[in-house]
Amino acid sequence: MKIGDLAQRTRTNAPTIRYYEEIGLLPVPARRAGGQRTYSDTDRSRLSFIRQCREFGFPIEQVRSLVGLTQDSNRSCTEARAIAQVHLDAVRAKLAELKGLERNLAEFIGRCDAVCFGGPGPDCVILKDMADQTPCGGRPASGRKRR
Repeated sequence: MKIGDLAQRTRTNAPTIRYYEEIGLLPVPARRAGGQRTYSDTDRSRLSFIRQCREFGFPIEQVRSLVGLTQDSNRSCTEARAIAQVHLDAVRAKLAELKGLERNLAEFIGRCDAVCFGGPGPDCVILKDMADQTPCGGRPASGRKRR
């Protein structure tokens, strides 16, 4: 099949397919006499697997490891589990970070509703609070502890 057919069947796009070939996730395809790439059902299956891994948020290097596991019967399923566990841990850490961000934003909005909603922009407590915060979960300049 041609690259357009492969892209359509895997819900991917041609630049992504070429990128995966360039970084070695997909093998270099055979070419027709005119230079067009041709792909097999094996390529389609592999690309579908890669796409699914990416939809789960696995970074490229973890995808590379998982693809390698699909091709080596001497390697254990425990490796796939370990990779998935590392990714799950990273997802949970990101969720905790996002929950903290959610709390801070809700606090900003609540303070705005209580103190200055509808007033002049320069007096907005959201803007003032954001200017007083230290980056990435540190203590605000006012000494108030962030939650």
